[in-house]
Amino acid sequence: MFAGKMEDLFQSLVALPFPLLFLVIIAENLVVFLIPVALGYRIRRAYGMEPHRVSRQEWQLALLTVLINSLITYAGAWAWKHQLIHITFGWSWRSFADVLILLLAMDLLMYIFHYAIHHTVLYRYIHGMHHEAVDPTPIDLFILHPIETIGFGMLWLVLLVAGDFNIWGIIVYLALNIVFGIVGHLGFEPLRVDTSTGRIAAKWLGTSAFHHRHHQDITANFGFYTSIWDRVFGTYKEGL
Repeated sequence: MFAGKMEDLFQSLVALPFPLLFLVIIAENLVVFLIPVALGYRIRRAYGMEPHRVSRQEWQLALLTVLINSLITYAGAWAWKHQLIHITFGWSWRSFADVLILLLAMDLLMYIFHYAIHHTVLYRYIHGMHHEAVDPTPIDLFILHPIETIGFGMLWLVLLVAGDFNIWGIIVYLALNIVFGIVGHLGFEPLRVDTSTGRIAAKWLGTSAFHHRHHQDITANFGFYTSIWDRVFGTYKEGL
């Protein structure tokens, strides 16, 4: 019954006139932007990190990213409406498998895209802007060149078109995507302990230290959610 109501809600949303639907999508993407950034800076303050004043240019670039993400979201809604994307709405244990598939598949696709950007002329003209932040802060999650934002968004849409995923698997994946985005751009490792053992961190996950190392060493750690593909392809380096 609940699955049917959720599907009906989705059907009602995509049936809205474009201006109204796009306003709803922009509102959703603004929430997805504001909550991670606010939470990330709150975590930094809690750990006594230096405050970071977000510049006007950073706000402008971040809001441009939000706008492009909204267009990507609308493209996904359009594709679902026209049955190019297939989503199941009933709860099943398959949802857990879908989360794992989406995480590993997107991690691989983004690794390839990220690696390609770093090893072509695209780095100079597109991705270098993101790497101006040697010590990243939460806002840097959204400081991307528009072409780069479109590229990552298209990877997501291609994966959805290629597969048949459960709505709960998609929702959990998107929530984890935000969590990893916050963690990767804290600019410090919150799981560090003051002992001879160094730090506590999951070996295979894309921790703060893992991504911070990438911002300071652009030859390593191209993964996002895990270090699996960096280990497989020989680009892994220990986090800072």
